[in-house]
Amino acid sequence: MQPIIVIIGPTGVGKTKLSIELAKKLNAEIINGDSVAVYKRLNIGSAKPTLEEQQAVPHHLIDIKSPEEEYSVYDYQQDVRKKIAEITGRGKRVIIVGGTGLYIKAALYNYVFTKGTTNNNYDELTNEEILEKIREYDKQITIHPNNRKRLVRTLNKYENKEEITTEKDKCLYPVYIVGLTAPRDIVYDRINKRVEKMVEEGLVDEVVSLKDAYQNSRVLSSAIGYKEFIPYLFEDECLEDVIKRIQLDSRHYAKRQYTFFNHQFEAHWYDVNFDDFNQTIEAIYKDIKKQEAN
Repeated sequence: MQPIIVIIGPTGVGKTKLSIELAKKLNAEIINGDSVAVYKRLNIGSAKPTLEEQQAVPHHLIDIKSPEEEYSVYDYQQDVRKKIAEITGRGKRVIIVGGTGLYIKAALYNYVFTKGTTNNNYDELTNEEILEKIREYDKQITIHPNNRKRLVRTLNKYENKEEITTEKDKCLYPVYIVGLTAPRDIVYDRINKRVEKMVEEGLVDEVVSLKDAYQNSRVLSSAIGYKEFIPYLFEDECLEDVIKRIQLDSRHYAKRQYTFFNHQFEAHWYDVNFDDFNQTIEAIYKDIKKQEAN
């Protein structure tokens, strides 16, 4: 089996463009490695590949769930492994690209999940007490205290959360991991401009069209680019504050991404040449072919 190409890096660094160009050169198909892009209707805020980009090269695990549906790292692991078998079975190569490091690592490495089975109504707890317990797992989660049904479902999900066990550092496939990087000030500037571009392309309209789904959607209440709109939709916060918060959250997320990738993956890191991105593509392609020839 030829190595799976894995492309990682912070938001806004050029992963999507690189994946498409490498896929053309390597006769490969692309598997999405972003936990938000699996959801339908979450297009602009997730920086999902455009329809034109998806048509240029076959893409997988994009638009497979509605925003109200649950989708876990366990589900992703199972789906990716099936797709790897399908794609390689057709004689094609696999490229996995995205910024959700835990999803990608769980799919490729020996993560074993044990799923819980309890379904507690938490009758002994008030809504506020349930919310406090949820925040022990996710301090940033935003659920209205009056939405008991969702509170109960969310706490059950966390308390039944799949446990990761066994040899997490054992990779199950041959891989070549490409990490894209750039100076932090450049990455942050690109993130700020990217958010502004999302707004110009219709992010606000996209979010407004999803307003009714927010009440029962975990991803909308937790994903950067969507959760920041909750005060705007329901509490009359101004759009300018929302945009600034998305930019700030995105910059913080990029920092966390770097930390995770550096600790969890043995990647070949490349400094992106934004003035001549083709130079970056060619350098990476050359190194992949050189590694495979050895």
